[in-house]
Amino acid sequence: MRTFGVEEELLIVDPVTGEPLALADALLAGHDEPAETGLSHELKLEQIETQTRPCHTYGELLHQIRRGRAMANQAARQHGARVAAIATSPLASNTHTTPDPRYAAMLDRFGIIATEQLTCGFHVHTSVESPEEGVVVLDHMRDKLAVLTALAANSPYWRGLPTGFDSYRTQAWNRWPTSGPSSVFGSLTAYRRIVKRLLETGVIMDEGMIYFDARISRNHPTVEVRVADVCLRAEDAALVAVLVRALVETASLEMLDGVEPTSVPTALLRMASWQASNSGLRGDLLDFGDFRPQPAADVVWALVDYVSPVLDDQGELKLVKAGITDILERGNGAHEQREAAVRYSNRRRDGHSQPGSPPNDEALAAVVGHAARVTVRGVAADALKDPAPMLTRVRRP
Repeated sequence: MRTFGVEEELLIVDPVTGEPLALADALLAGHDEPAETGLSHELKLEQIETQTRPCHTYGELLHQIRRGRAMANQAARQHGARVAAIATSPLASNTHTTPDPRYAAMLDRFGIIATEQLTCGFHVHTSVESPEEGVVVLDHMRDKLAVLTALAANSPYWRGLPTGFDSYRTQAWNRWPTSGPSSVFGSLTAYRRIVKRLLETGVIMDEGMIYFDARISRNHPTVEVRVADVCLRAEDAALVAVLVRALVETASLEMLDGVEPTSVPTALLRMASWQASNSGLRGDLLDFGDFRPQPAADVVWALVDYVSPVLDDQGELKLVKAGITDILERGNGAHEQREAAVRYSNRRRDGHSQPGSPPNDEALAAVVGHAARVTVRGVAADALKDPAPMLTRVRRP
């Protein structure tokens, strides 16, 4: 069974006002190496990244995810803050770039894109036998990744405003020049050639800025899938990771069976990604078979059916079906954030605000408070006693 691990980016927030706090340096003081704690800096001081070690099972990974969240939250509490697994800040706030020459160069080169880039993603690493196999995996699963965006969508607010999107992080992130879906590469040589040509344009600074939806890791023998928002619930995060691993294994088996990747135009993949980012699980998604709109639940179940032979072989099919049923019934993180805002507004309505009106800052603070509580839900008392994670940082924004 392939190993897999994840990186989660978490917001550091004020538990009362909900505002992001630039405390990453304080939280990480004395921990220069991620291997010590599984925690590291990100582009902004208002966020912190956790990394798990490579895992074999859903249960092992879930425990590692909760452990990382517990460690980050424990560090935040020492400074009167909390961490929240939400992919964008509901409240407007200035951001502070982590002091680092590379980040400073990015700020100078990319302007408002880097200035506003306070977003939290969820990156899943799955082991592959070789970079050559990794490219085959990228080619075979590129048309299914938008479904994961919809499942994990957890960013309906941006800088104090409702966006109308379930995953506005996807829209903010896709302003970077290399982000989004990629074409069929066909071979490792072709993949390397494209990366080289992108670097030769001078638009991006280095290979770390190859921000494809899925890419070959520079430092580990893994494929890295990057389309998901950080998930509000740890169990949803582990479920998405299980689906990613199943997609990787299915792609590898298709290669052995001589199945060619589907040559879907990248323009259609962009449409599927946009639609998933916009409506999440609320309406239609583009079916990855014919790229026509179908009810979101049908497309999600089609993905489960596609990887079900691998899930069944690995003893994960029942678990995934239960998890998907749960998400479809209660909604993704974006739905839960909106519900938290509505609950607060209904409790505090004073006759002046109207039902359906945009949430005010107090309601958005309630959203953050709810997210901070859910982020660490299920954390066991002994979660911090495990050995340090081994999946250290594999990329920088």
